Amino acid sequence: MAKDTTSENLRAELKNLADTLEEVLNNSTDKSKGELDKLRSKAQSALKDTRARLGDSGERLAQTSREVADRADGYVRENPWTSAGIGAAVGVIIGILIARR
Repeated sequence: MAKDTTSENLRAELKNLADTLEEVLNNSTDKSKGELDKLRSKAQSALKDTRARLGDSGERLAQTSREVADRADGYVRENPWTSAGIGAAVGVIIGILIARR
């Protein structure tokens, strides 16, 4: 569920950034210098916010990946023969699928 929420948040952030940049591009031809500076400032702020949120999301993803890897490592250390059997079975299945092509 957290992954879905993170994906939705990223989509919303990127859409917001794209809308802001589109507004800047569409309105830049008929605006005064003061209005252009305001639009530029708004676009820079949106870009800065999006970069910060993407960085946070990337860090959360990296942390989750590390936790999953640690759990997998723990399982393999506790159940070495089961892990070897699963690895062998997956290898056989992949070999069969490749051989059919």
